[in-house]
Amino acid sequence: MLVTMMPLFDENLKVTAYSFSSQKRNHFLNPDLLGTGYNSGAGQIPGLESLENMGIENLPKEAKVFVAVNEISIFAGIEEQSSAPPSRLVILMDNSVKPTQEYINRMQDLKNKGYQLAIRKLAVAKFEEYRPVLALVDYVFLDHRRIDISKARIYFSKIFPNISLCASGITNMSEFEKLKEQGGYVYYEGEFYQVPVEDMSHEVAPLKVNYIQLLNLVNNNDFDLTQAADVIGRDTALVISLLKMVNRIAINSEITSIRHAAAMLGQRELKKWINTAVAGQLYADKPNEITRLSLIRAKFVENLAPSFGLAAQASELFLMGLFSVLDVILEKPMADALEIVKVSKDIKDALIHGTGKFAAIREFSSQYEDGNWQEVSRLMILQNIEMEVVNNAYVEAVQWYHEMMSEE
Repeated sequence: MLVTMMPLFDENLKVTAYSFSSQKRNHFLNPDLLGTGYNSGAGQIPGLESLENMGIENLPKEAKVFVAVNEISIFAGIEEQSSAPPSRLVILMDNSVKPTQEYINRMQDLKNKGYQLAIRKLAVAKFEEYRPVLALVDYVFLDHRRIDISKARIYFSKIFPNISLCASGITNMSEFEKLKEQGGYVYYEGEFYQVPVEDMSHEVAPLKVNYIQLLNLVNNNDFDLTQAADVIGRDTALVISLLKMVNRIAINSEITSIRHAAAMLGQRELKKWINTAVAGQLYADKPNEITRLSLIRAKFVENLAPSFGLAAQASELFLMGLFSVLDVILEKPMADALEIVKVSKDIKDALIHGTGKFAAIREFSSQYEDGNWQEVSRLMILQNIEMEVVNNAYVEAVQWYHEMMSEE
């Protein structure tokens, strides 16, 4: 089982839902499944199984979860496969589900049980044919790259005003801003939030310089604890976060200073805390999904390090994942951004050129996050990696992120 979560944004770039993309088996070891899109077996819904493994409690509270079904699995016992409240789940169909009475009855049954419905990959020419389906769905995904989304929006506003529209396939912030200006969309989906802005000549804000200085300091092989404590002391949010963490392990000790708190943690734990806590502060002026993406990516590649023969470089891989969106954060080309943050040549080669010994794991994580399961399957065979190992690495990364954020 493989799973990745695609964020759905509102117009304020807040994530209020996730779409689960799942893969039950390896494409190349099961060629009969190629092209089916879901690869699940008649009675199983991979997205629901993945949600159960991950735990809905590890997702933002109240966030809806879109789970894909196909023309067969829509008839599966959804309520038996998931303990999540129906109010949190949206059953996501595509054009493999036909507007026949058999499917209409099943959709009505799901609605009666409290589930919401969504559909995607529906061509404009099919809108009229799918009227019985559209009369039941709550969300429609419109890909602006393939259809005239503005005309489709007018159609739905007149014929099905109760349907919430979701703009998908958004590749950059300019497209997002244009669609937002047009209005009428509940969700926005695409990679636009992690694509650098076109104007990348900005100066780095003074507060971010402080964070970068701290990261550079603690990622030296043998850094000075007191020096790190002094830099932490310049930022109230970091000080509060540090003291909260230390207070959990120093039950019978009174913390007298920031230097004292840093000394109680020691080099290893302080470095680990800084690399994660600073990321949250460094990315604070960006969509919160950037923080989640970078930290889960960092933990994911760290977990996969042994599978790629890089166990000894696990901590370095964590940094690679953490800094993989640094161009977005600093609004500079990646090569310039990585000159500000002092990283190893291996990290630079992977993030700037896609070369070097970290390139394979970086490419794998990228394909995985995008849900490109055919390519993921091919890479797993090349690296001789079991699906269970990859799934565990991702699920553990999501759970780790949730636990860390819950402690804040």
